[in-house]
Amino acid sequence: MSRGPDAGTALRRAVERDARRAGCVVAIAATEATHWASATFVGARHRLTLDGADGSILDAWLDALPETDLPIRGHLVADLAIVSRHRAAGRMAALIEALTVEA
Repeated sequence: MSRGPDAGTALRRAVERDARRAGCVVAIAATEATHWASATFVGARHRLTLDGADGSILDAWLDALPETDLPIRGHLVADLAIVSRHRAAGRMAALIEALTVEA
């Protein structure tokens, strides 16, 4: 019986889906995740590097992303932040950090 994708894969898919919904074409250039736990929660810290065409649509989507509900089966996105944005030659690379916890 399959439990479905891990939280990192599910988060990546949710971010890509939300970007498409907003009219942004982005590629996830890199991902990494580390296990995280507190006294009451278990989850992971994620870092995703996105690449997309620089423009106002991408900026607006990134500005709104930390407040966006990203549904992930079996997990909650407890925190999400846009850490950096780098622009060059009409492209933007953005670093996103997120914390997911098991629901």
